[in-house]
Amino acid sequence: MPLRLDIKKKMNARSDRVKSVDFHPSPDLPWVLSAMYSGNLFIWDYKTQALVKQVEVSAPLPVRCAKFIPRKQWIIAGSDDMNLRVYNQNTLEKIKTIEAHGDYIRYIAVHSTLPYVLSCSDDMTIKLWDWDKNWACVATYEGHAHYVMMVQWNPKDMNIFASASLDRSIKVWGVTSGSTTPHFSLTGHTRGVNCIEYSPSKDKPYLVSGGDDKTVRVWDYQTRQCLQVLSGHTANISSVLFHPTLPVILSGSEDGTCRIWHATTYRLETTLNYLLERLWSIACLPGTNDVALGFDEGTMVIQLGSEEPVVSMHAGGKIVWARGNEIQTANLRQVDDHVLDTLGDGEMVPLSVKDMGSTEVFPQTICHHPNGRLFAVCGDDEWIVFTAQALRNKAFGSGCEFVWAASGAASGTYYAAREASGRITIYKDFVEETSFKPPFPVDEIFGGYLLCVKTSDFVCFYDWSSSRLIRRIDVVPTAVIWSDSGDFVVLATEEDGAFVLRYDKDSVVAAIAGGADLDDEGLEIAFDPTYELPNEKVMSGTWCGDDSFVYISSNQKLCCLIAGQTEVIAHTDRPLYVLGYMPEHGKVYCMDRDYNVISYGLSLALIQYESAVVRQDFAAAEQCFAAIPESLHNKVARFLEGQGHVREALEITTDKDHKLDLALNLGDLQLAGEIVGELTAQLPAGADRSINYSKWKQVGDQALKQGDINLATTCYSQGCDVAGLMLIAQATADRSLLEKVASMAREKEMWNVAFSASLLLGDAEGCVDILVDSHRLPEAVFFARTYCPSKLVDKDSDLFKSWREDLTSVNTQLASSLADPRNESYRNKLFAEMSSTLAAERKREGSKADIAAVPATRYQEEKNLLDVDVAAEMSQSADGLYAKMGWTGSLAPSSLLPVNDSSPSEREATPAPVVDTPVREVRMLS
Repeated sequence: MPLRLDIKKKMNARSDRVKSVDFHPSPDLPWVLSAMYSGNLFIWDYKTQALVKQVEVSAPLPVRCAKFIPRKQWIIAGSDDMNLRVYNQNTLEKIKTIEAHGDYIRYIAVHSTLPYVLSCSDDMTIKLWDWDKNWACVATYEGHAHYVMMVQWNPKDMNIFASASLDRSIKVWGVTSGSTTPHFSLTGHTRGVNCIEYSPSKDKPYLVSGGDDKTVRVWDYQTRQCLQVLSGHTANISSVLFHPTLPVILSGSEDGTCRIWHATTYRLETTLNYLLERLWSIACLPGTNDVALGFDEGTMVIQLGSEEPVVSMHAGGKIVWARGNEIQTANLRQVDDHVLDTLGDGEMVPLSVKDMGSTEVFPQTICHHPNGRLFAVCGDDEWIVFTAQALRNKAFGSGCEFVWAASGAASGTYYAAREASGRITIYKDFVEETSFKPPFPVDEIFGGYLLCVKTSDFVCFYDWSSSRLIRRIDVVPTAVIWSDSGDFVVLATEEDGAFVLRYDKDSVVAAIAGGADLDDEGLEIAFDPTYELPNEKVMSGTWCGDDSFVYISSNQKLCCLIAGQTEVIAHTDRPLYVLGYMPEHGKVYCMDRDYNVISYGLSLALIQYESAVVRQDFAAAEQCFAAIPESLHNKVARFLEGQGHVREALEITTDKDHKLDLALNLGDLQLAGEIVGELTAQLPAGADRSINYSKWKQVGDQALKQGDINLATTCYSQGCDVAGLMLIAQATADRSLLEKVASMAREKEMWNVAFSASLLLGDAEGCVDILVDSHRLPEAVFFARTYCPSKLVDKDSDLFKSWREDLTSVNTQLASSLADPRNESYRNKLFAEMSSTLAAERKREGSKADIAAVPATRYQEEKNLLDVDVAAEMSQSADGLYAKMGWTGSLAPSSLLPVNDSSPSEREATPAPVVDTPVREVRMLS
């Protein structure tokens, strides 16, 4: 049978002629390197199809070959100017230029472990370069009589390499013997040989070659015999290679096609023609199914078949998988329980892997019998049933697909195989039971409690024992997954999401026994739609009993469907495939493309509990909860919160942060405050207490919304929320709290809040000090001039002097023009109202206690005093101002001015006259 290789185009980048392509092996760098006939190098991101980097190498002379050297993060290129050039792959900085050959350089081969690079040329030589010796040429190999077109290292013996030449020969050489003569030659091509490649298979000492005689030849280099000649191309063969994982040989030709041959049967599997003119180069990315093609008109990356691992897991924990033709197995039951308990979600399970042997067919599917003692391998149009213990052949036959019947679906061991013609044969106890060909084209078959046959428009379910049609359903599934009991089945589709159906076995049996008429649609009562996942593309999945279905979606989420509700278990960082679920371990097991087994915790008791809660069967949920380990209680609490059972979640959770969120959600502020207090008390001595400030603020904000001012004040105080305390102090006219806010704000250097609080307190001197501390000296001087002029005229005050010194560092002339209020020569002319202003300040200071005692409730009676022009009133009548402001006693304003006998400095410029504008003093109430 032809290999089922669904070919997917991943990148198509149009460009000038591409002479060579190469993949970067790192999974983090999805790069393909194109060497251009125009003399440039292009690096493409084949996931985004974007041109990542480009560099001019030898334009207009062609670059015929370029390779990544990932160990050194280099690119090496050989061109028609006969030089090798080495570049940094990240910066594209040229590291080295090597005068390598006397003619065009045709190919470069990089050693996988040693610091060696081979180059071959039209000068008929091969040269070995050592980059650890500053790219010295350590050997030159001569022996070909024409252009040397390609060299390749032998992956099974990295001291050996082979070369292909237009002299129609393939020569094999060594690098350790000291000899530069070939070990032997392979001849058989009738014209020049353009390309060669060693087989990566350990048990096949093969080499493949392609030449101008339009043939591909497969050689055994141990017997030195040509094993096979593959014909079909209509022009010169330019590139040929063995795929590193698939059993295929790829050949590219100047006829524009890439042909894929089976590596065992040598049958032509398919021919690819993308109409991009001549194909010059082919490269494969190890570990994947990706292939790069270099054409006259651009670079293309394709994927051959699926990268999903060929693997099967039995419910008992036995895993069997295929790596090429090799079969390997492992048993999860043999993993130590302590190791499993300590594994975190997403971690790799340490397995003891056993090599079982190899199969004659290339496995494309593997599936376990329900009892776990047998498994079947299907591939190459054949199926073989093996024993699970020793890989002994139990049965075999022809067929492109093989499926088992579920345990209990029918009496006996049933399985079915589909032939390429569409005929389906059902076997019972390894003997053919029946065979039929459905009246429609068959695309795929699925096993389980019923035999499912898929076509391009619908699926049909057949009974195993009678082969009767049970039901036709108009969906096209990519997977059909039955629950353990057979009561539910998931139909996962490519575009329409997934459907969960209930299978009514009893009604079907009764209808068949009663002689029900089965038409082309089958029995309508057989299936009932239960749930639907309309926006999910299920890549793989398994049932955990009948309560839940675990699956991985196309966006790499591991999800669990419980009674119609979807819960995300984890987001995976790479593509994973669900293997199965083991209830005794409480884990879901998955496998990645590298055949690593990954585990995720999923308690069966938790599944049953969540299912009961969704069904609102709370009595059953309470019984299941007792079996759930305490380590999962927080997960249960989050599930309950998502279902709207917040009070129950609060009682279950042990996570303080979660409990706080739930308490706030319920409005239980007293409990929320206690929780934050406990979190703060648990902090070790010397720990940063600010980590809980946001939690105190949460509780305080909620308390403020509910009008609990005392609790809000406590929370804001604990959380050092100065802004919140400021709001409460203003709203409640709490002078002592406002004083606390001013002090806290100054400590935290929250200058604006500190200034506002001091201003509301009537602490003018404190406001000046805050402005000075915040390095706002001009504002401090002007504020002092308005509200506390004594700070300017007092001999012990350095406020004005500090401002002048600060301004001198910026502008000396401007600083010298400032007028000092303590200087007598300026006092009468520039500060004529200073005496009355000082008197007002003194009087106000004497009445501070009276002002502070005025309650906020008297605002309406006292608000007119806010509009009093203190300077104007003081200049007319101090006594009248005192009476208006409610001040008693008398003051001698003139006595407040200091006597300054000093004259201004001779270097001090006379300041320009300043008009003293009236100042309105705001009366500050508590």
